[in-house]
Amino acid sequence: MSKLREAAAMEPEADDKTRKRQAAIAEALTGFIEDLKLVDVLDFAAYIRLEQHANIADLVKTSAELFFKEDTLRYSMGGQAELDWDSLPRIRLDLEFLNKGVWIYFTVVLASPDNSVNVSYVEIPDSGGDPDKEAELMLEALKDARLK
Repeated sequence: MSKLREAAAMEPEADDKTRKRQAAIAEALTGFIEDLKLVDVLDFAAYIRLEQHANIADLVKTSAELFFKEDTLRYSMGGQAELDWDSLPRIRLDLEFLNKGVWIYFTVVLASPDNSVNVSYVEIPDSGGDPDKEAELMLEALKDARLK
């Protein structure tokens, strides 16, 4: 079983709020990411290189439906395959989470031994800019979206 790390923990300039958000998102996605990694890396690479985004969307949806309510987690039609002779493969998939008004745009990096989550954008309405309220609403939206 591989580990999931938050990319913000690796970036010294990332603030505490960003690290907490990424940690919460990474924790919520652990089972989903492990399920995605059951897909052969060459299939992901081929779909990305041939721009067969509908196939990737189907794979993401199939994995997401095991862990999340319908349409709360989806593929954002962006991906990158890193395959070369000197390193292990990496697959990057742009994903979106939307639930209870909370919108999170992020990239999941499927790799070995560690996966990662890079959050690009978070929108949390009705928080009034209060970081504690934002964290509470985001955690509530993530928890509410989970099936298990």
